Amino acid sequence: MATFLCKLGRLAFRRRHFVALLWVALLTLAGVGAANAPAAGSTSFSIPGTEAQKAFDLLEQRFPGASADGATGRVVFKAPEGEKMTDAANRATVAKTVKELGDGSEVVSVTDPFTTHAVSKDGTVAYVSVRYDAPAMELKDATRKALEQAADDARDTGLTVDVGGDALQAGAEPGAIGEVVGLAIAAVVLVITLGSLVAAGLPLLTAIIGVGIGVSTITVLAKALDLGDTTSTLALMIGLAVGIDYALFIVSRYRAELAEGREREEAVGRATGTAGSAVVFAGLTVVIALAGLSVVDVPMLTKMGLAAAGTVVIAVLIALTMIPALLGYAGRKIRPAGEKRRKSPGKPAGKPNLGTRWASFVIRRPAAVLLLGVLGLGAVALPVSQLQLGLPDDGSQSTSTTQRRAYDLLSEGFGPGFNGPLMIVVDAKDSDDPKSAAATVTDGIKGLDDVVTVTPATFNKAGDTATITVVPDSKPSSTQTEDLVHAIRADVASKADADVLVTGTTAMNIDFSQKLSDALVPYLALVVGLAFLLLIVVFRSILVPLKAALGFLLSVLAALGAVVAVFQWGWLGDVLGVEETGPIMSMMPIFMVGVVFGLAMDYEVFLVTRMREAYVHGESPSQAVVTGFKHSARVVVAAAVIMMAVFGGFISSSESMIKMIGFGLAIAVFFDAFVVRMAIVPAVLALLGRRAWWLPKWLDRALPDVDVEGEGLRTRAEKDADPDEDRELVRV
Repeated sequence: MATFLCKLGRLAFRRRHFVALLWVALLTLAGVGAANAPAAGSTSFSIPGTEAQKAFDLLEQRFPGASADGATGRVVFKAPEGEKMTDAANRATVAKTVKELGDGSEVVSVTDPFTTHAVSKDGTVAYVSVRYDAPAMELKDATRKALEQAADDARDTGLTVDVGGDALQAGAEPGAIGEVVGLAIAAVVLVITLGSLVAAGLPLLTAIIGVGIGVSTITVLAKALDLGDTTSTLALMIGLAVGIDYALFIVSRYRAELAEGREREEAVGRATGTAGSAVVFAGLTVVIALAGLSVVDVPMLTKMGLAAAGTVVIAVLIALTMIPALLGYAGRKIRPAGEKRRKSPGKPAGKPNLGTRWASFVIRRPAAVLLLGVLGLGAVALPVSQLQLGLPDDGSQSTSTTQRRAYDLLSEGFGPGFNGPLMIVVDAKDSDDPKSAAATVTDGIKGLDDVVTVTPATFNKAGDTATITVVPDSKPSSTQTEDLVHAIRADVASKADADVLVTGTTAMNIDFSQKLSDALVPYLALVVGLAFLLLIVVFRSILVPLKAALGFLLSVLAALGAVVAVFQWGWLGDVLGVEETGPIMSMMPIFMVGVVFGLAMDYEVFLVTRMREAYVHGESPSQAVVTGFKHSARVVVAAAVIMMAVFGGFISSSESMIKMIGFGLAIAVFFDAFVVRMAIVPAVLALLGRRAWWLPKWLDRALPDVDVEGEGLRTRAEKDADPDEDRELVRV
């Protein structure tokens, strides 16, 4: 591996014009394709194998033309102080709005609140329901603008008017200011770490090119593959973080090779062969973790994972080819590591750096450091025991949005459960008396707790399927509403002479959460298992990969605990802009397991391969740990700070899901890099000693030799050396 990558790096260095033009051409091609790509189509949300999805599919069959998965909108009106919606002038405004909305090309139906009893008991709040024939993300811009314009026209009459429902659903905006701040922090860290603006600019430039190619490709394929905006946001988030880090690893190693006195082409080759090998295997762990999301069998999550994995592959390829090419262009503008210090008469070259001093401290007190790190992360992880899963709705959005204001108005006028009605589908095709079966279901639901309203059954033309709408007493994300769904499925369904299915957005969220919870353990076993085997090949050890996996579990549990404390309990909510607490997004645990595991292995591979290099080249286990920190700690810390800055930039997003993902990933990187990799890892290796690198002989013979340590490069250098020249062996 190291020998091949060394040749690849030297080739890219020599053929830098061709390599640079190739990547620029790919970026241009992807950009032109994205600019001319058709608008993304439907990104309908489906969860195969769940009861809620089965009910939706049944509605499509039995109620043709009803657009069961079509977008919905609610225009909510509130009368001024001292007035009621039933006043003549206000009724006229509502009637005009109903007529205006009914003229839309994609509109299936518009309800009149005065004929459908959609006016609150005190007469101050009313709403108009609009149903469309296309899913929310497939609606034309003109349709959304017509909905907003109707609300604006009604608002001009003095009424309070807001729009809810998913018809105004738009793509997640990551928060441009936060991204800029994150990149600015990354730039500062790169300058400090690499010592010059030119060296710092290379990782930023290549990361932006890689993300540009990845996100543009996603845009090109969005229509054909049904990709949503969240897919691009995740690819942007992950692509920027790993793109900067991978380039940083190689540029940093290149400067270290220059410091050893090597010519620039040879330094590029050795940097690509050694640090590049770590980048390849680190990238593989990220790809495994992201692509593994497909085992959950949720199409949206599968597409997000595969798209982000593709962006990571691009980041790896750019780090291995474009970085060597750009290093050729940079020439002597990138100085060897430590050059300023060596020139300074007041700073001896042999003075231990901070990484060396920290590693030496940990080795002297490994048990205390290990205990403190484990207990600290364990304490932060405690809130996980109170984890509640759900999906964000309009109630979790910022109060500055019209969707949130509409949600609050409906809660005020009709009760909190009105924002999350349940739809009961009664499949009485095999029943002797469908109407009696539907009546039994209706009566059974009325007898349950937490029920406010149960509408009469509405049958299809064939008379074999009925729908019943149930309005709970509690808000959609509450545990009481979840208990109600389970009660209907368990108690009412068992007593009916028909198949009873519960669906609707609230039921879909509950089923989605359950599906993800059920898939978490198999997914964790698959991803950690595959990565464990990969790390055995990299480190040629059993205990080092095991320690890496256990450390990851500790850091991800601590990160989830922090997410619960902030977004569910409200701790530091004012600081982070969390306006509404509630259940944690259903996909957060499995998503964090996938992404954080891959990123955590980046630091593990880069840090421990340096230790492995030192160990196989003859150093004692303890000294190898110190050597690994001497060369890698500064870069790993810089990479972690950069990744935290990139992820932290997304906390400024107004979209609650993106805000939660950004915070979760940023805090997870902090725990994993600074507590697990910087403290727990050296402590465990110090306690294990030579046993850390033990591998059964039969397994050693069976495993392929990937030579991540660059032993092949060392051997080649010794063969090329002048036998009469007394040359000191180079530690890499």
